[in-house]
Amino acid sequence: MTITLNEVVSLTSARTNFSKMIAEVECGGQKIITKNGEPAVALINLKQLAHYHRLEAANLRLTLLHEAKIGLADVQAGRTGDAKTLLIALINRRAQEKSAA
Repeated sequence: MTITLNEVVSLTSARTNFSKMIAEVECGGQKIITKNGEPAVALINLKQLAHYHRLEAANLRLTLLHEAKIGLADVQAGRTGDAKTLLIALINRRAQEKSAA
């Protein structure tokens, strides 16, 4: 996603020109509103938002399918165990990864 300079608007300018910004966004534009010079929020139209939500849902489905494939491969390779023990090991591994980051 490329953002042009005219799509970046200060909060003060956004307050003053809100109706104009809404009209631009309804026509497919986008606005990045800054607060204290830093990007704070994005203003996009509902069609774009719905598209992003569909992409997110599709990504979640693909991730779940990938995880299921890994799980089936583990079962086929004999890498199985007690669910409670494996869950505790997974929680501990994720905690270690988080603390290392």
